[in-house]
Amino acid sequence: MSVADSLTYMTGFGNEFETEALEGALPKGQFSPQRVKYDLYAEQFSSTAFTAPRASNRRTWMYRIRPSAVQGNYQAIDNGLIRTAPITEAVTPPDMMRWDPIAIPEQRTDFIDGLITMAANGSAASHTGIAIHHYACNADMEDRYFCNADGELLFVPQQGELLLATECGKLTVTAGEIAVIPRGMKFTVNLLDNNARGYLCENYGDLLHLPERGPVGANGYSNDRDFQYPVAAFEDKEGSFELVTKFNGNLFRCELGHSPLDVVAWTGNSAPYKYDLSRFNVINTVSYDHPDPSIFTVLTSQSGTPGVANLDFVIFPPRWMVAENTFRPPWYHRNLMSEYMGLIEGVYDAKEHGFVPGGASLHNCMSPHGPEADVFEKASTVELQPQRYENTLAFMFESRYIIAPTAYALNGKERQQNYIDCWQSITKKFNAES
Repeated sequence: MSVADSLTYMTGFGNEFETEALEGALPKGQFSPQRVKYDLYAEQFSSTAFTAPRASNRRTWMYRIRPSAVQGNYQAIDNGLIRTAPITEAVTPPDMMRWDPIAIPEQRTDFIDGLITMAANGSAASHTGIAIHHYACNADMEDRYFCNADGELLFVPQQGELLLATECGKLTVTAGEIAVIPRGMKFTVNLLDNNARGYLCENYGDLLHLPERGPVGANGYSNDRDFQYPVAAFEDKEGSFELVTKFNGNLFRCELGHSPLDVVAWTGNSAPYKYDLSRFNVINTVSYDHPDPSIFTVLTSQSGTPGVANLDFVIFPPRWMVAENTFRPPWYHRNLMSEYMGLIEGVYDAKEHGFVPGGASLHNCMSPHGPEADVFEKASTVELQPQRYENTLAFMFESRYIIAPTAYALNGKERQQNYIDCWQSITKKFNAES
């Protein structure tokens, strides 16, 4: 039996869960009794302010072998290629940009050491915006744990399966799935394959939640029941361990004499979760015109302006296209929102060349973009029939704030300096007599 098959989950987005690895570890009728069974410590983990409205309040009570305060002092360590908004090391140009995949490293590299920040916006200190990282690694985080105090983490694997061991339990995530770990939760990343590569979105802003369905009604898009949460599973280990924490844009380390994943039981609604993207119920046109890509939104983080997202996570999955008398790829457009795209597998219908799995593109606020020249020619002349988009899974991190690339993204070897050429062979077709 594989590791993935051996794990069990609880289901339902944002539910108030309760789970215990030892019978009776979870107090009944209260959260903080004078003495917890098994001599555990009660600790509340809050992802929102205490006074947040009930509908948006997220907190979890943990019953653990030691409280989190049992740790050494922090020392600053090198940030490597990890950056945090605001990005000030480079000027953000309005150019359309595209990148090749990050190569799997040859030397031993775990998840933390394999993180490269490509772009960010907003400000981590003021809890606005996002950062977009790529990861490429070939080793487990041995006796090493990670905590990100700057934002919640959205994992989008492109290659290789990860085992995420967290304070709330274990979950696996592989290409075609996503996982989210709350801000401030400790975890470690182990590889279930020889290496792994993917994307990581760090959300500084409002917590991710399911988008409203509007006139679609009660069903469709991403359904609550398909989100999976881990059951309690604790480590009772003593020894020499390292906790790496990202705080206010910098990395720090401290020593631990025990594993921080020592939560024997927990109850609440702030916990890691995973989602299989193949379960997304695609809503699409059955008449004419390509719908706005917002119709493919899986998760959203709203800003202070209604309907204008701090972050939308949007996918372009396998689906049927049946629109009549319609140019079926995404149309040419300029947009208030800024768009960072990645490709998990296959081919993206608007970019058949150069945009490959593991790669990425950035089209910032009001930067023009759309299908490359060859795609336009084909889509404008093809005989229209019902068509199944099968070999594809692309996604987009979309944000109201301008996405600023890092110096590495602008100057690194992965950047395709000739990306602009994909539109240069577009010709004038205007005919006043037609």
